[in-house]
Amino acid sequence: MREATAASPEFEVVDSTLMKRVFYAFAALALLSVAISVGGKWLGRSIAMAGYTDDTTVRQVVIGNNVISVPANFIRFDQARRDGIASRLDLYLRYPEMDGYSAAARDDFNHTSTKKIIFLSFEPRMMSRDMSGRFAPIYSALIVKPGTPGPGGTTLYGFTEKSGYLNEVLAVAERPGKDPFVARCLAGPSAEESLAPCERDIQVGDDLSLTYRFPREFLGNWQALDAAIAAKVASILKTGH
Repeated sequence: MREATAASPEFEVVDSTLMKRVFYAFAALALLSVAISVGGKWLGRSIAMAGYTDDTTVRQVVIGNNVISVPANFIRFDQARRDGIASRLDLYLRYPEMDGYSAAARDDFNHTSTKKIIFLSFEPRMMSRDMSGRFAPIYSALIVKPGTPGPGGTTLYGFTEKSGYLNEVLAVAERPGKDPFVARCLAGPSAEESLAPCERDIQVGDDLSLTYRFPREFLGNWQALDAAIAAKVASILKTGH
C-alpha cells in the first residue's frame, strides 16, 4: 500500500505534463489555423488586386517646393503610397474619367477593354523648356519635312536617322498665341505593343516637370486631353511660397 501511495504522485505529474503538451499543441494548431485563414484572405486580396489599391486615402507627397495631394489609388507603385518627401511620383488614371483604380474600373486598368489609362510622372525639372518649347530650337532640326496629316489636325513628322529617335514620330499641332502642341510617339510594331506609346512633358508647379504618356488613339482629341491633364494637375498640386 505504501508503495502504491508513494508512486501515485509520480503518475499525476506525468499526466499533468502530458495534458499541458496536448493543450499547447491544440492551441498552436488553432493559432496556425487562424493565421492561415487571415493570411490566405490577405494574400488572396493582394493577388486579386495585382498591385492596385482601391484605397482613396489622400497622400501628401512633397517634391521640392511642391505638395501633391492625391488619393492612394492614383499612385502607381505601392512603396510610394505614403506621406512624405519623394524625388519622383508616378500616377495612373483613366481618361476621360480622370479617376484612379476601383472595382468598377478594374477592366480598364487591366487593359481588357479599350485603352483608357494614362500615366503621369512628376519629377524635378531638368530642362529649361518643355516639349512644346523645344520644338523650334531642337526638334525642328531633327525631323523630316513636310510631314503627313495626323489625327486631330496634327502633323506627323519622322525623325532623321542621326536624330537618335529611332522608331518614333513627332506629332505637332499649332496653337494660336502659344508654342505648338508636341508629343513623341512610338511607331511600327513597338507602338502596337505599348499601352501608352505617346508622351508629352509640360512644366508645372515650382520647377517641376510632368511627363504624361497616353494611347495614340487620344491624339485625335489632343486639345481635350491636354486640358484635362492641366485641370487635374491644378486640383492636386500646391506650390509653397
